[in-house]
Amino acid sequence: MHRYDAYDPFARIYDRHWGFFATKVYPILDHLVLRNLTPGSPVLDLCCGTGQLAAELSRQGYRTTGLDGSERMIEIARQNAPDVEFVVQDARNIALPHRFSAVFSTFDSLNHVMSLEGLERVFRNVFAVLEGGGQFAFDLNMEEGYRSRWRGSFGHVEEDHVCVVRSSHDSDEKTGRLDVTLFELKGSAWQRTDFPLTQRWYGESEIRGRLRKAGFEELQSVGGNDPILEGSMHEGRMFFVARKP
Repeated sequence: MHRYDAYDPFARIYDRHWGFFATKVYPILDHLVLRNLTPGSPVLDLCCGTGQLAAELSRQGYRTTGLDGSERMIEIARQNAPDVEFVVQDARNIALPHRFSAVFSTFDSLNHVMSLEGLERVFRNVFAVLEGGGQFAFDLNMEEGYRSRWRGSFGHVEEDHVCVVRSSHDSDEKTGRLDVTLFELKGSAWQRTDFPLTQRWYGESEIRGRLRKAGFEELQSVGGNDPILEGSMHEGRMFFVARKP
C-alpha cells in the first residue's frame, strides 16, 4: 500500500457506485458514538475516500476533517464536501495539528493495512490525535465476510464507463483480492485500466490485543446478528469502538 495510490484511477467510479455506503454506516456510528458527543465536536474521518461520510458528519454539525492517502479521492471529496478540511496522508503516518473527540474509519478501510504491525501503527496514530476520553470507531471485514462476499464477479455498465470486478480470497494467507478492469470513454476512444486491490483479515482477539497495546481501553465490538448491522453489505463485518483514557 503506497499512500493508497492504487485507488487513484478508481476514484470517480468508486464515488459513483460505492459512495452510498456512508448512508448505511452513519446510523451505526450515531448509535455507537455520535449521540454521546457534544454538538460541534471535532471528528476525523480516517481513510475518508471520496468524502461521503465526512459530508454527512459536517451536515450534522460536527467539525470534520477527512484524511486519505489517495490524492484523486481527496480531489473528489473536496467537491462532495466543500466545508470539510481534507488532507492527503497515509493512515500509518498521521501528522495533524488538531485533536479530535472521535475518529472513524469505515467500509473496511483498515483491511488494506496488510500486517498486524501496520495496524497497530495506525492505532497508535489514532490514539495520539484523540482527546482524552475520545473514541475510535471502525469496521473491519472478518473472515466470514470474505468467505461469503468475496467470490465471483460483478460489474457496472454506464454510458461513459464499464467496471468489472473479480473478487477472490485466500484462506491460508488471510487475504482478499479485487481484480478491477475499468474501461472509460475518453473523447471518442475507450481507455482500459487494470489493477488489483488487496486486503487482509484479522481475528477479533488480534485486533483487541493491538488496540490495548496502543493504549486504548473500554473495547466494544458489534457484529454477527446485531440488529444495527442489517443488510448484506454488513455480512461478515464487525464494528469496534475503543476509548482513549
